Amino acid sequence: MTNVSMKSLLTAAALSLGGCYIVPVGPDGYPAAYVPVSPAPVPGQAAPSLSHPAMPKVLHARLYPANELATQTGMVSGTVTNMMNGKGRFQLNYHGETLTGEATRVSGDERKGVASAYGPTGAFMSCEYQMSTPIQGAGKCTFSNGARYQAHIGN
Repeated sequence: MTNVSMKSLLTAAALSLGGCYIVPVGPDGYPAAYVPVSPAPVPGQAAPSLSHPAMPKVLHARLYPANELATQTGMVSGTVTNMMNGKGRFQLNYHGETLTGEATRVSGDERKGVASAYGPTGAFMSCEYQMSTPIQGAGKCTFSNGARYQAHIGN
């Protein structure tokens, strides 16, 4: 291939890729948060600081029986992945079935939230909780069979 045709080929390739962008995707499947490049500091002023988004944290959830029906099963454990943006992913095993769902903070109160999980045979769970820190909290959960539990979240 001649030097001129190689340049033409590379130029055409560069122009055809000019509109493509690579967007990193976070663990929740949504585009990762945009963190702009810091501008050059202005003489006599402090450089602006940019914070990076917090990484998701996996927390243990332990559910302790709160009524007679729940004592038949005993303690139930699972995990909550706090996405550090007011949302989380919830998973636990109940009566041999994996229930999965999500947790969401209540609008107007960043500490309170609700969580829901569902299993393939139709079993479900609903919780209300309050976080004392981003990695520790407590709440109450009710299962579709009427079992009630006191939930403790955190490592």
